[in-house]
Amino acid sequence: MNRTIAIVGASADRTKYGNKAVRAFVQGGWTVYPVNPAINEVERLKCYASVSDVPGPVDRISMYVPPNIGRRMLAAIAVKSPREFFLNPGSDDPDLVREAEGLGLNPIVACSVVNIGLRPEMFPDK
Repeated sequence: MNRTIAIVGASADRTKYGNKAVRAFVQGGWTVYPVNPAINEVERLKCYASVSDVPGPVDRISMYVPPNIGRRMLAAIAVKSPREFFLNPGSDDPDLVREAEGLGLNPIVACSVVNIGLRPEMFPDK
């Protein structure tokens, strides 16, 4: 079964974790939807301006943006109703976690790449 993921804060910069995550999930066989309103493409994949623009349901949403930005996206994430919602290191804070839980999300504060058996450092910066 093909799993789907929206990577919030996806980046075209290969040194950023938002890029390494895109590469890791593609390598892991997932259908990947990069989300970043500032760019059109990440690793040859169409980039969506918002979580709301991602087509269809997603199994997992993985956040790579600072909490103050992520907090503004919580309502749209809740509407998508992902089975898993990961807050990667640096994207969480206690208030964001509480707000997410209040919207019915069950945030997982952990590295989503490690969760699929890979490590960010496996993906070179070049």
